Amino acid sequence: MQTEQNSSTNTWAMALHFSQFAGYVIPFAGFLAPIVIWQLKKDDMPELDPHGRNIANWLITEFIASIVFAILAVIGIGLLGFLILAVLSVVFPIIGGIKASQGEIWKYPLTYRFV
Repeated sequence: MQTEQNSSTNTWAMALHFSQFAGYVIPFAGFLAPIVIWQLKKDDMPELDPHGRNIANWLITEFIASIVFAILAVIGIGLLGFLILAVLSVVFPIIGGIKASQGEIWKYPLTYRFV
C-alpha cells in the first residue's frame, strides 16, 4: 500500500510528464511548465528529480531533432521526421505519466542524456 507521501510524489511526477501538453494551449508552456515544476518541487520531493531529468533530456532532444528536421524539410525528407516527432511528443509523455502514477521512472527512448 502506498503512503500518502508516495502517492503525492507519484501525482506530481505524473503531472510533470503531462505538463508537456500545456504547449498545445499556450505557446512554449509545454517546454517551460515541466522545467518550472521540476525545479520548484525537486528539493521537497527528491523522487521527482529523475523524472525531471528525463523530461528535460527529452525536451532538448526534441528541440534539436525539430531543427534538424526543419533543415531536412527543405529537401523533402524532414516532413516524415516531423510526423514521427509529433507522434512521439504525444506518446512519450503519456507513457511516462502512466508509469509515474505507478511509481516507476521511465526513461524516454531515443533520448540523448544531456542532464
